[in-house]
Amino acid sequence: MGYVRKKVLFYGYVQGVGFRYFAKMNAQRFNVTGFVENLYDGSVHMEVEGKDYVVDAYLKTLQKGNRYIDVQRMDIKDIPLKGDKSFKVRDYF
Repeated sequence: MGYVRKKVLFYGYVQGVGFRYFAKMNAQRFNVTGFVENLYDGSVHMEVEGKDYVVDAYLKTLQKGNRYIDVQRMDIKDIPLKGDKSFKVRDYF
């Protein structure tokens, strides 16, 4: 049970549907840190850090989405820990 940080790119209906705020709300619920931001190509970029099994559960929740969000693909990569203190929603682009 260690800590991990993951870089995630989300594709699908993830912009204009409240995805970043859904991610922040659930980050607080799962007690993970990092950030989320929209990209120019319509995808969403995230870095998330926390206990490995908690990060996995958090990403599964985001993948399920809600009635507006439809994650069609996630590209996930392990990256070095940064030690963020909170989870932030970054402004557009």
